[in-house]
Amino acid sequence: MRVLLTLAIVITLVSATRAAESDCTGMLAATGAPEYVGDDTAEHVLLCRSGYVLSHNNENRIPDWVLERLTPDRFTGPGDRNEAGNPFKADTDLPAGKRSELSDYKSSGFDRGHMAPAGDMKFSEQAMNESFYLSNMAPQIGVGLNRGIWANLEKLTRDWTCEKSELIVITGPIITDNPKHIGNSAVVVPSAFYKIAYDPARKRAIAFILPNRKVDLKGQSPWQALKAFIVPISEIEDGTGLNFLATLTDREQRKIERQKAAMWPDRGDCAQN
Repeated sequence: MRVLLTLAIVITLVSATRAAESDCTGMLAATGAPEYVGDDTAEHVLLCRSGYVLSHNNENRIPDWVLERLTPDRFTGPGDRNEAGNPFKADTDLPAGKRSELSDYKSSGFDRGHMAPAGDMKFSEQAMNESFYLSNMAPQIGVGLNRGIWANLEKLTRDWTCEKSELIVITGPIITDNPKHIGNSAVVVPSAFYKIAYDPARKRAIAFILPNRKVDLKGQSPWQALKAFIVPISEIEDGTGLNFLATLTDREQRKIERQKAAMWPDRGDCAQN
């Protein structure tokens, strides 16, 4: 296990209500929060929401990780993206100058890419609205990624949740040296995105890294195409400086994180996607 850095990282918890804080404790129970390792000295803010918990990087103006505890009942309910109109908004729980703004994305050529997707938030109007905070976004290529294979991966995680009853899903960016920036806030553009799906009942996981570019399916189904992007969790850890599944024993982590999983079946069990 790598040595965890604790002194140089500033982490602040922002929680709107005690209920939300309790919800986030439940979300983190199975895996713990991803832990920063190495020499990261950025300022991070832990944001607790109705449907997810995230660590916002105030230097990059995007989240380092977003964690959700998915259960099938989250995929139906009063949360309706279409009725919300255009609900994207800057996150006022973060100070101006340390967050992204709507103007940063305008004419940038990038989508406001959800890390915790709106499709996971139908159980509550509040959760749906909170999914559109820009703190839950990162600049993402639209056609062929955010509006393509990435959306297909989000749907698959919902289908897998309906099959397995519960999944912990962790999503975030991978940033290389000398990244591109957009807007006056200098929002960092990731080179790639990761998604980890962990089944706590069976202690199994599958993980993906997708490049931040258009992905050509080449005549394959999305399920088939996604096989090429499966990676061991340890590869994501190397690319992000994060330690995942921190509440598991070292032995359990090694067994799960070093293995490149076989593609999980797609049985399409969810009624709404």
